[in-house]
Amino acid sequence: MAGLPLGSPSRPLRVAIVGSGPSAFYAAEALFKVGGLSCRCDVFDRLPTPYGLVRGGVAPDHQKIKAVVKVYEKIAADAGFRFFGNVRVGRDLSVAELERLYDRVIWAVGNESDRKLGIPGEELAGVHSATAFVGWYNGHPDHQSHRFDLERTRRAVVVGNGNVAMDVTRVLLQDPDVLATTDITEEAVALLRRSGVQEVVLLGRRGAAQAAFSTKEIEEIAELGSAALEVPAAEIANDPVSEAWLASGAPRAALRNLEFLREHAAKPLRAAKRRARTLFCASPVEVLGEAGRVRGIRVERNALVPEADGTPRAKGTKTFFEIDCELVLAAVGYRGVPVPGLPFDERSGTIPNSEGRVLVAAGGGVLPRHYVVGWAKRGPSGLIGTNSPDSKATVEALVADLATANAEALPAEELEAMPRLLGARGVDFVSFADWKLYDAWEQLEGKRRNKVRHKLSDPAAILAVIREIRGAGA
Repeated sequence: MAGLPLGSPSRPLRVAIVGSGPSAFYAAEALFKVGGLSCRCDVFDRLPTPYGLVRGGVAPDHQKIKAVVKVYEKIAADAGFRFFGNVRVGRDLSVAELERLYDRVIWAVGNESDRKLGIPGEELAGVHSATAFVGWYNGHPDHQSHRFDLERTRRAVVVGNGNVAMDVTRVLLQDPDVLATTDITEEAVALLRRSGVQEVVLLGRRGAAQAAFSTKEIEEIAELGSAALEVPAAEIANDPVSEAWLASGAPRAALRNLEFLREHAAKPLRAAKRRARTLFCASPVEVLGEAGRVRGIRVERNALVPEADGTPRAKGTKTFFEIDCELVLAAVGYRGVPVPGLPFDERSGTIPNSEGRVLVAAGGGVLPRHYVVGWAKRGPSGLIGTNSPDSKATVEALVADLATANAEALPAEELEAMPRLLGARGVDFVSFADWKLYDAWEQLEGKRRNKVRHKLSDPAAILAVIREIRGAGA
């Protein structure tokens, strides 16, 4: 007997989306918008709260960026959407069970770890990833055990000059009274009030023209009322490799960045108790320690040499210098972590894929019915909005693969299969309705404290509040 057309009203397509960051919501939105496709999306997250890096990664003083969640709320309002928070694949559910209960699985697990500097001394106390620092001040449960000794820190070195480097620099130098009104954790504000940081040095491997930050981000540091931005003129001097690159079609962002840096360097350095200082063409080669703690960092000066296409590349010059410091934050990128039962490419730190179709191994064949979106697909690149076209592209591949696929009719109790399975295992999953009630609680508690919202960083504490709210509404 022939099956029913998969994705038809008589046999809806059932999709599990693992992860609930931007790429997950954009994947669900793309599926709901496919004309003629009847689809249901169950979104899973190991945390009781949704939104991924929008909640746990965007800087607390960037509330306008966080407003994108209003788009995700509209997507979640679709009748075909369900959220299962506090559910970890590999602990509460297996990949095999997702395959059994769903027609397709989309992996939107992001990059939950960080890249290493790979230099001697990286294990010293006082060396941290920017990922950990960002997660800590944003209340991400994974990063609350970290200890940042800001009280004894006079100078911090941030390795990298992308937007994450700008965020951590700004948080270190910002007036804590300003941060206190945001959704930063109260523990973070308390420590920042005791901070001894007077200077943050930003190390960039290549030249000023190749800096990875956006102009707006560096401008925000220059506009801080609590600190000054120092751009030494020698650090932005003309070099022939960059000039040739800029003249031959370099990104417009590079021109804007360089223009800003040159204009700023020409101004007198503003008097301030704290400052950020930019250093370009500089790579860390060793973290220096004393009694197990950071005391400085050894840096090699680089020269720029052109690749075959003219793109400037940093090359060490064997000229070294040292910077005294008590804190090193490595802002050199995020990295994925393996999901039990799913292929993983150790080299790239991503799920191996071809145009979003998961592969059994890098360069191998397609793993049927599995797809990937976001950073788990392409690595840590792009802004939040970049995930929308990325997710759409994967969904297009998924829909193309459906073609004339048929499937058996669904059992009458099929919709209850997942809640029943989780309940039998004692998993107290969080629905989107639960989240909305808890979200309102965070905002109300924040208002009482004269801030945007009051975040809890312990999943057990979050679940306790949710259970209390449920009980009050029973």
